[in-house]
Amino acid sequence: MIKSKQYLAVFQAILAAALFGISSPISKLLLEKIPPMLMAALLYLGAGIGMLFMSLIKRAKGRTQKEAKMSKKELPFTIAMILLDIAAPIFLMIGLTTTTASNASLLNNFEIVTTSIIALFIFKEAIGKRLWIAISFITASSVMLSVAEFSSFSFSIGSIFVLLACICWGFENNCTRMMSLKDPMQIVVVKGFGSGVGALVIAFLTKEYASDIGYIVIALILGFFAYGLSIFFYVTAQRELGAARTSAYYAIAPFIGVSLSLLIYKETISLNFIIAMILMILGAYYAAVEKHLHKHIHQSIRHEHRHDHNEGHHNHTHEDFENGEHSHEHTHEVVQHVHKHTPDMHHAHNH
Repeated sequence: MIKSKQYLAVFQAILAAALFGISSPISKLLLEKIPPMLMAALLYLGAGIGMLFMSLIKRAKGRTQKEAKMSKKELPFTIAMILLDIAAPIFLMIGLTTTTASNASLLNNFEIVTTSIIALFIFKEAIGKRLWIAISFITASSVMLSVAEFSSFSFSIGSIFVLLACICWGFENNCTRMMSLKDPMQIVVVKGFGSGVGALVIAFLTKEYASDIGYIVIALILGFFAYGLSIFFYVTAQRELGAARTSAYYAIAPFIGVSLSLLIYKETISLNFIIAMILMILGAYYAAVEKHLHKHIHQSIRHEHRHDHNEGHHNHTHEDFENGEHSHEHTHEVVQHVHKHTPDMHHAHNH
């Protein structure tokens, strides 16, 4: 049961990556008619509107609510998540105006590095040998893509903005992980409207407007798929995999973006880019094949989230017992055992 859930989580992380991978090349096309600040706002608003619509459809069909709702406990992480989600796409859109779409797509893998380092040092998430190797390869590749001229060692301004976006998303991924046991659809709606409205205010203050309704509608639709559905699957995957490993599987996104960029823009491929891409592929491989198994102790904890009683970590009893998945506040008793696991919200133990 645990293994099947982890396989599903891997699939969800890869699906999230595939959906996000289309964002950079298509966004670069839309940036011809939509300014960067407004574009960032439309992407998140599209995510929020689309997921709210899906939530209303789900409720209208009378489906039982199995997910735990966000509470005041998550408020600090919610605020941080929204602020970081306002900044990140703005940096990315600015970067896309001054660098190639393929370069920006590949650089998005630096998000794995920032997510992993922040997860390790701030949130105490365990990182194994293979993930460290992956981080090294991806960092080396990111440096190569960021340097415009090695002879004069000048940095590409566009690449720097993309890296700033990755740093913001690295912090944001870890904040989202702290809420990953809550309703993913609600998280996306909050992220979408909170970040979208915030970015929209900045766009109006900086007088960034667009009048082409067709482009605006396409940007909203792109936001629903590349941000809304992508974030939904990403948050769901984080429950089982933790922040660092979900980002590792997410590494497929830049390669999808690169492929689309090369098809759409017929961009010239330099030797520098080829070497960087090989390093990035090696990094993505080592991140994906990391394994983690040892004896560990689950400390007593009380919280609420969607769960069932057949996966080895939820042995509590309660009135009105329900078979299958359900949500209620429950207590985990202290237990010690050995099994292959990831640093999800039930495996945040020390090593």
